[in-house]
Amino acid sequence: LPNDELWLYDLENGLWLHESLLFQLYSVDLQDERFSWRRVTLRSGSLPSPRDKLSCWVHEGRIIYFGGYGHKPLSAIHDPKSFIVDEASWAEDIFWGWNNEVQEFDPERSRWTEPQTFGRAPPPRAAHASASIGSKGYVCGGRIKETRTSDEFCLDLNSWTWSEIMTHTKTTLNDCIMEHQNKDKPRLWHTAYQGRDSDVVVFGGSHDYILLVDKGHCNDALTNAMYFHRLCQDFIASYAGMFQYQILCLPPKLRNAVQKRTIFFRPSTESQNVE
Repeated sequence: LPNDELWLYDLENGLWLHESLLFQLYSVDLQDERFSWRRVTLRSGSLPSPRDKLSCWVHEGRIIYFGGYGHKPLSAIHDPKSFIVDEASWAEDIFWGWNNEVQEFDPERSRWTEPQTFGRAPPPRAAHASASIGSKGYVCGGRIKETRTSDEFCLDLNSWTWSEIMTHTKTTLNDCIMEHQNKDKPRLWHTAYQGRDSDVVVFGGSHDYILLVDKGHCNDALTNAMYFHRLCQDFIASYAGMFQYQILCLPPKLRNAVQKRTIFFRPSTESQNVE
């Protein structure tokens, strides 16, 4: 073993565990010019199982973690729907796999809890991205076994209720079809953040499992509008030629917003042939 690394040996299972696979929490004071790190001591609750490639949100002073890839003993796997075993990476009673668990940490009380969630939860995954807008936490993409996903889910951080964002649904308006343009662009190891228009912006990542196949990283930015009025603005802007007279009749504030979106869609609409 390397001299500058710390490993632990599980006497019961006969397995070596690297320190990086332990669920440990550290904090740094960003207002302290020394930027000193300290290890957070647990006061109550149970530590989550070790995992990596997870995501988190911050809401009302609490840190909420979702998903990831890690290992559990067989006795800790209670629901096969919340933990998918990686059949190629298990040894005796230790199973590796993907989870869709929600874990909450309260820094003031140094306490871990696992809230009960409701609704249809996302399938277990890792290497996904997440972003929060207000009291809503969004999950996008990731890896589930050998599958790369582009699905999106929303968790209400107050009621702990999951809902799926049906980005593949088509909506008809005046015989025109408005379809989400990113449904066929799976991502993993990407980032997500809140945009200026209350939408979620996804950037970069990979559409392949780069440990096996690497066709290059993505450098594009994908947006997903979360509100109906924004979807309507995008639809009108993408067909500005069809609605050019109706746009002039809109209230000034709404007209300006649509015209700004028209500039964004102009490169893609020049090649469209709308009858």
